[in-house]
Amino acid sequence: MDVVVRTYTGKGSKELFSLLEERKAEIEKLLRSTKGFVSYTLARSSESDGGLSMTVCQDKAGIDESVNMAKDWIAKNAAHIGVDAPKVSLGKIIIHATNS
Repeated sequence: MDVVVRTYTGKGSKELFSLLEERKAEIEKLLRSTKGFVSYTLARSSESDGGLSMTVCQDKAGIDESVNMAKDWIAKNAAHIGVDAPKVSLGKIIIHATNS
């Protein structure tokens, strides 16, 4: 499995996370449509006004699709916020533990 973590800090990050929280059902539905989707987590940071999102997919193709979906969604729905670009980290999952 592959993972992408997008970390948002700085200009507009607080406003972006407020918008994402307001529209969480839409965001979840969009990301669940990603090919090979496994999980998605969105969390506010306790260290800054922003936060992070983490998407896990079966392969890198799904990760690439999710990155493009995120960029497109922000461009379409949050361009007025002027959020700084996120720090994007990609990787391979070593352990993925869940309760279910």
